[in-house]
Amino acid sequence: MLAFLNRWRMARFEARHPFPEADWQVARGRVPLLGVLPDDPAGRLGRRAWYFLHHKRISLHPALREEGIEFDTAGYLALAGQACLLTLGWRDRDHLDAFANVHEILVLPEAFHRRVEEMDEFGVMHEYDDQRAGETSHQGPVVVAYPDLMASGGLDGFNVLIHELSHKLDMGNSLDADGYPPLPGDMDPRQWYRVFMAVWEDLQARLERGDITPIDDYAATHPGECFAVNCEYFFTSPHTLVAAYPELYTLLTQYFRQEPAGWFGPRA
Repeated sequence: MLAFLNRWRMARFEARHPFPEADWQVARGRVPLLGVLPDDPAGRLGRRAWYFLHHKRISLHPALREEGIEFDTAGYLALAGQACLLTLGWRDRDHLDAFANVHEILVLPEAFHRRVEEMDEFGVMHEYDDQRAGETSHQGPVVVAYPDLMASGGLDGFNVLIHELSHKLDMGNSLDADGYPPLPGDMDPRQWYRVFMAVWEDLQARLERGDITPIDDYAATHPGECFAVNCEYFFTSPHTLVAAYPELYTLLTQYFRQEPAGWFGPRA
């Protein structure tokens, strides 16, 4: 019955708001990450993105509009498509529930600074200014910097929207991003902990030795960032993640119900 109601709701929505197929194809042409998807999942993603745009607020800072920056329909679809890519493998109901705490995406003109306090292993509190490309909180907006948003969408392991919305998924069972999102019933929480802990410990060991890390070392700053950074690689550079941490890649295919490495074909 619930599945029927979801289909009825979507059919009613599309009757009132016809899906702009031409604009979606323009969006896919602009964003390599969307263009690499096979046509069938890309079609489903486009319709979810269209629904997302009508139920979430996408806000541009007034300073951007003063500079003449605005998104056309394809631009908004490109933004929403990257956001909805995270839950493309999930049922409609699960997708909607996962993003129930997403109310607004706010685009700022530049990266912004936050005063951060952190206690080290010796109990000493340190304060510093942290420059951020994005941030979010449990019920707060997803905030992203325009330059980093424009730099997203490639196939290089970086995507500020995927990063920040991964935090939203992570916060589905707590107020903070701790690297432990709500898991489906067929996944073992002990396996999740074991696999992520192995990645975390490997990153810490490499940094202590002064070695280069196989993924962005920002993943080593906090368990929540470890999850978000690996989500970026999972979707935008999956072969990098397969080569670095194959067990984690497999775990994320189970969680997201998607196989991004298959979109890219064999690694050159």
